[in-house]
Amino acid sequence: MENEISILEENSIRLKIHVIRGQQVMLDFDLAQIYGYETKNFNRQVKNNIERFDSDFMFQLSDTEVEELSRCKIFTLNKGRGSNIKYAPYAFTEQGIYMLMTVLKGDLAVTQSKMLIRTFKEMKHFIQNNSHIFSELDNIKNHLLESD
Repeated sequence: MENEISILEENSIRLKIHVIRGQQVMLDFDLAQIYGYETKNFNRQVKNNIERFDSDFMFQLSDTEVEELSRCKIFTLNKGRGSNIKYAPYAFTEQGIYMLMTVLKGDLAVTQSKMLIRTFKEMKHFIQNNSHIFSELDNIKNHLLESD
């Protein structure tokens, strides 16, 4: 565990949620940081309990997805011998994050898990309450495409 672990606010967590393969996910190194683990040890905990993580809970990013995320400047990946990234990150869906709560123990894990649950819940409510805006944006986008 790292010496300085801060409890993240919902806004910080939202920035760590990505849409990959049409799903909201969080990456292993972000979750490791949130839970106060080194990524290697975090992934070891997951692998020790792999039977809990079906493919709809967790998946490994493809090389293309890693490059795409890197281009979007969400994070920087170093490639090549001696780089800090040796393997493509794992992505955890909302259900996978809930399953992490059964694997990771301790007061920090409980606190951070509650924050993650609240953040996902809040995001769902926002999308549900503003679905008409997203629909209207799609209509405007389609209208603009037709005009071109």
